[in-house]
Amino acid sequence: MIIDVAADPAAGITSAVEALGRGDVIAVPTETVYGLAADATNEAAVSQIFDIKRRPGFNPLICHCSDLEMVSEFATLDPVSLRLAERFWPGPMTLVLNSNPGRLPSVTTAGLTTVAIRIPMGFSNGLIRSYGGPLAAPSANISGRVSATTAAHVESEFGDGVPLILDGGPTKIGVESTILRVRENGIELLRPGGLPIELVEHAAGLQVSAPNLFRKVLAPGMLTSHYAPRAMVRLNATGVGPGETLLKFGDAIVPGEGACARVFNLSPEGSLEEFAAKLYATLKEADDAGAESIAIVPIPDEGLGLAINDRLRRAAAPRTLTLGELEQAAVRNREAR
Repeated sequence: MIIDVAADPAAGITSAVEALGRGDVIAVPTETVYGLAADATNEAAVSQIFDIKRRPGFNPLICHCSDLEMVSEFATLDPVSLRLAERFWPGPMTLVLNSNPGRLPSVTTAGLTTVAIRIPMGFSNGLIRSYGGPLAAPSANISGRVSATTAAHVESEFGDGVPLILDGGPTKIGVESTILRVRENGIELLRPGGLPIELVEHAAGLQVSAPNLFRKVLAPGMLTSHYAPRAMVRLNATGVGPGETLLKFGDAIVPGEGACARVFNLSPEGSLEEFAAKLYATLKEADDAGAESIAIVPIPDEGLGLAINDRLRRAAAPRTLTLGELEQAAVRNREAR
């Protein structure tokens, strides 16, 4: 069932609260992407998320709360994290915090002593407030595939596998949240996202260190291959071949674009915000049109461009994790507990 929450938010919240209380997994809109949501304290319900998404069990989920009071029930905010929370929540920032023992099932945190938490904006915040408890809500897509930015994307991905989809229209930001962890010597960036790190550094007065792709999996979006369409992806393209689909940024002519299969210009004006908001929907549209190879022009690696390029690199990475790679990731997580 799909409910248009833009037209009738009260009906959407009532139906969602009932479904969550039954232990169902539902799809909800946030300002970043659509999420598959379940009661974060319900072990069986959260386990369903992993099954529906085909998500590795060592990959922890983000726990979405309505306010700082709810956050404090499940995690401890150090002074720097609190400063960031007061500045950027509600919003597209996730903090990895020390979890309060016994408050969340281990399936939600992938057995770690930390928990990834954020306070979303808009409809999803009101839903959490009405439900009265936190929601585990990873992106509404099969693990590794392109994230959903519309209710239609969710329905196409899961069909009847998700009993309730709340349609809030296209998401505003279009890429997932920025994930951070405060350390003694600064702030670690675990995943670039909808909050530019320049703003984080200014607010905290601390440097944000670059992500280490070979460290243990502490948060979503840290696997090498992720956010991938079916088509192969070629980055930093300075030209495009006759059979390729081209994704452009800005109004410059790309050599070969007149003869390529299809051209998508995600932002003729060169806006990183516009490009980010359209990226996942465009990758899905290219897939649906039968694209076999997608060439993407260079994207500035600043502001939201850092998150965009992170998603594009993962989309272009080798698609299959070997058994050895999966075992190594599981070992790294066990060592981190």
